[in-house]
Amino acid sequence: MPFAPTAFDNSYAHALEGLYTVCSPTAAPAPRLLHWNAPLAAALGWVGEEAPEALAECFSGNAVPPGAEPIAQAYAGHQFGGFSPSLGDGRALLLGELIDPQGQRWDLALKGSGRTPYSRGGDGKAAVGPMLRELLLGEALHALGIPSTRALAVVATGDTVRREQLLPGAVLTRVAASHLRVGTFQFFAARGEMDKLQRLVAYALARHGDGSTPLELLRGVAQRQAKLIAQWLNVGFIHGVMNTDNMTISGETIDYGPCAFMEAYDPAAVFSSIDHHGRYAYANQPLIARWNLARLAEALLPLMVSDPEDTGAVDLAVAQVTEVIDAFPAWHEQALRAGQAAKLGLSAPDAALADDWLKLLHEGGADFTLAWRYLADARDGNEAPLRALFTGGSAGLGPWLARWQSAQPASSAELRRVNPLFVARNHRVEEALSAASERGDLQPLELLLAALRRPFDDNPAYAHLADPAPAAVTACYKTFCGT
Repeated sequence: MPFAPTAFDNSYAHALEGLYTVCSPTAAPAPRLLHWNAPLAAALGWVGEEAPEALAECFSGNAVPPGAEPIAQAYAGHQFGGFSPSLGDGRALLLGELIDPQGQRWDLALKGSGRTPYSRGGDGKAAVGPMLRELLLGEALHALGIPSTRALAVVATGDTVRREQLLPGAVLTRVAASHLRVGTFQFFAARGEMDKLQRLVAYALARHGDGSTPLELLRGVAQRQAKLIAQWLNVGFIHGVMNTDNMTISGETIDYGPCAFMEAYDPAAVFSSIDHHGRYAYANQPLIARWNLARLAEALLPLMVSDPEDTGAVDLAVAQVTEVIDAFPAWHEQALRAGQAAKLGLSAPDAALADDWLKLLHEGGADFTLAWRYLADARDGNEAPLRALFTGGSAGLGPWLARWQSAQPASSAELRRVNPLFVARNHRVEEALSAASERGDLQPLELLLAALRRPFDDNPAYAHLADPAPAAVTACYKTFCGT
């Protein structure tokens, strides 16, 4: 077994009885380890080496580690604006929590481990492709310095999953600062279970260090989300399904279903096959984050007023949460502008310069990731790589570059340290997942993963992975809620 019996410290299960359902994973008929995240394991304090067969048994759910107490968490959620009062872990189980060598607490959860009381008619299983997708995207964001849940292991189960076709099954082991979501609070608020909601808030405050009151919790979550969404925008990431059950209290990115990295810059970019009206489009993400935070505020309000008939107390509480929600745009703007300044190599934000740059990218159809990266070449006087990206014309680029150069940006080396060369290009992700799922070939995935873990390095061995997809491919690319 890869765990000692004392490795787990299951505070959620012990402190919040009644807020979850005890449940066991479904046995996998023929588990086989597809990926073991050795860097993450080391960060968690893993010691020694385990045979792949032992890891496959453990992280398929066949052999629950000593000390683990598997539970399915309850939560609700607004999905595309409509409230679903009972969602929960329909195919996931929280095994427990680990304390790393730095004293940080981490959730360890299985995903795709079978039916739970929250499965709502689903089979509780997952397929190889979507689980490996979550591995790739989580590692990509982590390497870019963006808070994210991460995959510790992916195990093929030897079972098949029936979707539109039969697919090979898999279980992913996810590591997170916590799995508390906006929807977790909504679940108990919607039921009027104030005692449980109060215990949940106290637990969240203690775990994430936000203070001692529901208002402080709301403020902490809002500030973390403001920074997170700014980081998404500055790398061209589109989450695709920002439902309240997919917004974490920790400020981590979670659930990599219909997400994608934008190629040609377009604020209206949408890739999700189910986002028919662009609710979760690239530029809408800050607006949706604020909307989600308002739903969290609604869930917390009953705890801020001891007597709901006291209109003065109610008005005060509403004013307090409204102040936080109204502060979100400024917090987000500050984080966004600071990130843009770093990417431009400037010592202080220049909103006009940044906005004009994005306008140029949009008008010229330039690839978002490479345009930022090639600013380093332009800094040294070589504008050719950057100009070649402007398929729609670059008439305004020269004057803009002159303005930028006059601001004395950082050196090209410094620019390359903040502007990645490699992101999880959608066509490369699909190629890797197809090879793994259809042919059992993991080599393309491992190659892509190696590049994504060193996104700022100019490594010739991975050069082809930096190229955008042909425009015709990107134009019809769709993502799905497979994870």
